[in-house]
Amino acid sequence: MIEIAALRALVAVEQQGSVVAASEAMGFSPSAVSQQIKKLEKQSGVTVLERHGRGVLLTDRGMALAEYGRRILGELEELQATLLADPAKPSGVLRLVAFSTACRGLVGPMLGKLGTAQAVAVGSSAAAGSGHGGSSSGLEIRVVAEDPREAVQRVATGEADLGVVHNWHSVPLVIPENMVHENLCLDTADVLLNSAHPLAGRTAVEPSDLVDESWISTPAGAICNEALLAILAGLGRVPDIRVYDPDFSTHIAMVQQGVAVALVPRLGRPELPAGVVAVPVVNPMQQRQVGIVYRKTMTASPSIRHVVRLLQDVAAGLEVG
Repeated sequence: MIEIAALRALVAVEQQGSVVAASEAMGFSPSAVSQQIKKLEKQSGVTVLERHGRGVLLTDRGMALAEYGRRILGELEELQATLLADPAKPSGVLRLVAFSTACRGLVGPMLGKLGTAQAVAVGSSAAAGSGHGGSSSGLEIRVVAEDPREAVQRVATGEADLGVVHNWHSVPLVIPENMVHENLCLDTADVLLNSAHPLAGRTAVEPSDLVDESWISTPAGAICNEALLAILAGLGRVPDIRVYDPDFSTHIAMVQQGVAVALVPRLGRPELPAGVVAVPVVNPMQQRQVGIVYRKTMTASPSIRHVVRLLQDVAAGLEVG
């Protein structure tokens, strides 16, 4: 009889590309994953991995077994998330992954709402003497900050349950077929300028106004960096990027110091200090669609639906579009 743990190990190797990567994703040692693979081969009577240089490849029968494994694990997850879950009481651990500014602007306020709901639920249950918390009292959320592409990958492979992602219209985000994507809000990005800059008094700027500027950008290859490159692409120009830094707080500081200009979204953006001005970019406007992703097998999960509703409530009160 094939064990679920052994199937899970094979699927992880297929998704991650190696035993070592699979072990890191699963939180086990490589030897533990290898033991599960050997157990699976013994239980199934087929060889599922073969040596290839210093790594391994799935055999044809290993690929077929991994495909069945994904299907079985998906059905098991759906069973646990729906029929075995109390729809009136979201509970358990929910692993959430979100990009940094969403952690500040969406996830933080959502956790605050969740904490308030838990406090009310605990107080109500204590008064009633029932011993049961409210709809959110048994739900624990763990958060990891990741860029959208990594977030999608984590959710798709089961390393996370829910992702908050963004999708610039100029840089589409690919969502796998096994996932659901729901929109939350539109987030507008402004050009941040030092108040002494000649464009600082404008109500809006166009890409042609920005061709000769010196920029600070997120690292090369990051989605926000690609969005910046796309602004001038239609003019046949490449932005003169003098500084690369992943932290928008650094961008704001360097604008204040007159070092560069920056493209910074409004979501999660702190109050701008004296000497820094935000000017919208038009023709086209620089906007990214912020949304939520989760696996289709988790569609009816009470915990997923509860957290999604809280995030939607927070997004509805934002002024970032």
